[in-house]
Amino acid sequence: MLYYLFEYLDQQLDVPGTGVFQYITFRSGMAFIVSILISMVFGKRIINFLRKQQIGETVRDLGLEGQIQKAGTPTMGGLIIIVATLIPVLLFAKLDNIYVMLLIVTTLWMGTIGFIDDYIKIFKKDKEGLKGKFKVIGQVGLGLIVGYVLYFHPGVTVRKDTAKSNVYTTEQQDAVVQSVDEKSTATNIPFFKNNELDYAELLAWTGDDYKDYAWLIFIPIVIFIITAVSNGANLTDGIDGLAAGTSAVSVLTLGIFAFISGNIILSDYLNIMYIPNSGEMTVYIAAFVGALIGFLWYNTYPASVFMGDTGSLTIGGIIAVLAIAVRKELLIPILCGVFLAENLSVVLQVSYFKYTRKKFGEGRRIFLMAPLHHHYQKKGYHESKIVARFWIVAIMLAIFSLVSLKLR
Repeated sequence: MLYYLFEYLDQQLDVPGTGVFQYITFRSGMAFIVSILISMVFGKRIINFLRKQQIGETVRDLGLEGQIQKAGTPTMGGLIIIVATLIPVLLFAKLDNIYVMLLIVTTLWMGTIGFIDDYIKIFKKDKEGLKGKFKVIGQVGLGLIVGYVLYFHPGVTVRKDTAKSNVYTTEQQDAVVQSVDEKSTATNIPFFKNNELDYAELLAWTGDDYKDYAWLIFIPIVIFIITAVSNGANLTDGIDGLAAGTSAVSVLTLGIFAFISGNIILSDYLNIMYIPNSGEMTVYIAAFVGALIGFLWYNTYPASVFMGDTGSLTIGGIIAVLAIAVRKELLIPILCGVFLAENLSVVLQVSYFKYTRKKFGEGRRIFLMAPLHHHYQKKGYHESKIVARFWIVAIMLAIFSLVSLKLR
């Protein structure tokens, strides 16, 4: 909203200094500052309210050190993240930008699913929370919305070079590139020189009009990514500061990708797709990173509040949509490697247990406990050490993801 106010002051009234709001970098910085202040200042009030309402975590005894002492710690702290993200976005972002609108919908959609899950756990005294099938239905629903918008909305385009002509000068020969913004299901392949993959090409065998049916491939891929990443974030939220810290690293990296993809000069230099209007997502990302860091003020060991599914499902959904929007979804296994490891540890543990029980008559385990962070807790590592090391791994994976811009 402030963007439009200052745009009016600049263009209609010519008020000095108001033009600074036209710069994404300035608005991103302001969004970050406001977000972190909201989460830190008002976060305490939200925590006190949750404690007063006795909205505390119910912890099952899994034999982990210090676990029972956490019983009663306020949960639903994801509300802090959501509020501290949306308020700066509403103030500083262009609200008519399709990417910003999509991210706001994602935040509210996944936040609602997580809130319902936490509500059932706390007030209905059902430790299982929202049934798994209903969570999946919600995730699939969001995937359908995101996939449909990204595929059909006219504002979601990429810039393609259509032709080149030579212009001769007395000193040099310059190539003049003619470009056009067009709909595309192309994405970037990391670590390859010719780094574009068009999902539509997977249907090339069906005939000449295969591009008309590319949505049959694209939308299911979007659904799968959103479901997988949101579940991965949900599983990672198991010890103090783990999910928020690793997520902040991943989101900050995606912010760099969004800024580059929305800048015609930088995208051309780094040979990645220029995505018109995608740079506006940087404002949202800055607010989101600020909210996560501010939430860590209260969530680091010993946690004063847990994010609950209200926060973890929201975080996973936002990361997935960001990655898809900037055409970096194929980097998710690397960038979100912590989420992937947590997911795989559960899948491997359950699969191996069922297999060995069927074959040997007794279930055997690969890990002492899954998800993976609980395995290290069982080995005697203090959770602060586990979190710090997972953060280090997340930073290394983020740097490796950024290196993919030049390493081909």
